Amino acid sequence: LAAIVIIAINPNRQFAQARNTQRTSDVNAILNGVYQYAVDNSGKIPANIPSTPTQICRTGIAAATCTSDGLVDLSVLTNLERYLVSMPIDPSGTVNPNSSGYNIASTTNGRVTVSAPQAELSVAISVTR
Repeated sequence: LAAIVIIAINPNRQFAQARNTQRTSDVNAILNGVYQYAVDNSGKIPANIPSTPTQICRTGIAAATCTSDGLVDLSVLTNLERYLVSMPIDPSGTVNPNSSGYNIASTTNGRVTVSAPQAELSVAISVTR
């Protein structure tokens, strides 16, 4: 009964929190995929991860289309479903139909940050390793 009352009081907030929880899970899954790739490739992360936060391309989009849209092609993670079955997509959708809605960037020292720029409720969702 309490759960029904809480949801009834502010359902939009509850749904936003649920989407943020999904975003947190997706950001971690992408970052885990990057580092699983690195483990299998002598510690090297995918070469095309930029130094500035850039949106990641969806699974199944041609590399040339990703590049022309200014997106990062991480199909090396989804090829043969080796590291990720498919690139997660932001639960609220994206403006660009070729984008996953998640950003990725790396430093010169090899630290990678994956973030969810569409996070709701003024929450910043970002993970760096």
